Amino acid sequence: MRVSALLFDLDGTLADSDPLHLEAFQAVLGPDRPLSSETYRREIMGRTNPAIFAELFPDRPQDQAALADEKEARFRALIPALKPVAGAGALLDWAGRAGVPAAVVTNAPRANAVAMLSALGLTDRFETLVIGPECARQKPDPLPYLTAMARLGAAPETCLAFEDSRSGARAAVAAGALTFGLRTSLCDADLRAVGVTATLQDFNDPVLWTFLDNF
Repeated sequence: MRVSALLFDLDGTLADSDPLHLEAFQAVLGPDRPLSSETYRREIMGRTNPAIFAELFPDRPQDQAALADEKEARFRALIPALKPVAGAGALLDWAGRAGVPAAVVTNAPRANAVAMLSALGLTDRFETLVIGPECARQKPDPLPYLTAMARLGAAPETCLAFEDSRSGARAAVAAGALTFGLRTSLCDADLRAVGVTATLQDFNDPVLWTFLDNF
């Protein structure tokens, strides 16, 4: 078989952005509502803003959208500090040489995704950008991944997906992609529990390159 497409999550996968998201959430919540990195990983990472802010501010439904917008604005102010996860450029170079198209599939708002890809210097490396909030259903539903596959004309069983969160990995697995979990925030056991094929330290991991050599 031949790999038909590479499908990448963005936050925590192409860039280790979760520390910046945590900082933005902490700023919005303020000192009276401390948010630890463990709570962020367990209860927030990979979820959608409507669900997150409904849970954080159940007594302020009228303010939830504005608070989410404030959090995202604070995050975007931190984006210039982002760097790609190690090996991302090498993997995209391999895809270019092999004629394998690549897509970003993210639950991030479009403004965040565009700003992040620009800061990472990766804007021109992807054939399509699928924004979860612009789909009828977001991750963990498989629809965003199925949308990327359809746009690229790629068969699910020959797509490789890269994710770092439980909800994102569930979406990719449910869409039929061979899914690799990036251990930027979660451990091997956490990622394997939601069905990933293997886990990676980063895109230089020999596990990935051995797989590509033998696919």
